[in-house]
Amino acid sequence: MRTLCGLGLALLLLPVLAWAVEDEGQYVQQFESGVVNWSSGEVRAVGIGAPPSNAANVAQARALGLRAATVVARRNLLELLKGVQIDSSTTVQNFMIADDTVMSKVKGALLNARVVATTYMSDGSVEVAVAIGLRNGLTDAVAGRTPGAAAQAAPVALAPSAKPSPPPPSRPAIPDGAPALAPLAPRASGSFTGLLVDARGLGLRPAMSPRIFDEQGREVYGSSFVGRDYAIQQGMVGYAKELEKAARNERVADNPLVVKAVAVSGQAKTDLVINNDAAELVRQAVRLNNFLEKSRVMVVLD
Repeated sequence: MRTLCGLGLALLLLPVLAWAVEDEGQYVQQFESGVVNWSSGEVRAVGIGAPPSNAANVAQARALGLRAATVVARRNLLELLKGVQIDSSTTVQNFMIADDTVMSKVKGALLNARVVATTYMSDGSVEVAVAIGLRNGLTDAVAGRTPGAAAQAAPVALAPSAKPSPPPPSRPAIPDGAPALAPLAPRASGSFTGLLVDARGLGLRPAMSPRIFDEQGREVYGSSFVGRDYAIQQGMVGYAKELEKAARNERVADNPLVVKAVAVSGQAKTDLVINNDAAELVRQAVRLNNFLEKSRVMVVLD
C-alpha cells in the first residue's frame, strides 16, 4: 500500500517535476504539492479534482472536474507561497498575518495564477498545474516593508555559527575551475558588471530578500542598496546551482566580480558572510559601477 501511495504521488507530480528539471543548472525546491524555482522566480502547484457523480454529461463532468482541480491547485499554491522565505526571519505568511494589504495582494495574485497544464484522467478526474511569479506582484506587496537603510546602518551581530573558522585567507578563496578574482582596475570592456557569490557547501537557503555581510556584521548588500523597480521586476538576487552557468547569466555578465562566501547567517540561514577583503573589493567595484543598485547579484548554492 505504501508503495502504491508513493507511486500515486509520483504520478501526481510528473508535470511539475518535468518542468523543474528543464534546466539542471536552475535552483529548484521541491515539495509534495509543487515546486519553487528560485532561478526563474516561479512557484508552481498541482491539484486534482473529481467531477460530481450527478453530472449531466461528459462535457459538464469535465468542466466541473476542472473547476474543482483549479481550486485545489490554487489552495496548494497559497500554502507554498506562505512558506517562502522573505528574509532571514520572515516568511510570506508572517507578512500576511501582520499586514492586511499584503494578504489582499497575495490573494489577488492567486486569482490571476496561470493554468500551465491540464490533464484529464481515465477515471474522469482532472489534474491542473497553476503557476505564479515571485517577482512583480508578490515582491511589490512586500517591498519596502523590510528594514530600510536607516535600520541597517549599524553593524549586525553575527551568530557564532556565522563567524568563519579557521580565520579566512587574506583574499576570498575560489574553488578549482572557478573564475579567478579579477583585478579591481576596469578592463578594456569596462568595470565589473555584477557580483557572483559562491556559497556552496554552507547550507544556505534561498530567500526573496537576502543580505550579505562582512565579518564585522557590516552590510555589503541588502534591500537598501537596490532600486525599488529593479527589486520588483527581477528580485534581489538570482540563484543557480552551477558556477559557470551563473557567471554567464545575463544578470551579471559579462564581467562579474567573483567572491567566495565563508559562512551563512540569520535565523533561517538565508544571509551570507564574505571576508573583509572580499567585502572591500565589492565596495570599491561599486564605486566604479553601481551594479548593486540594479540587483546584479547571483548566488550559487547546493
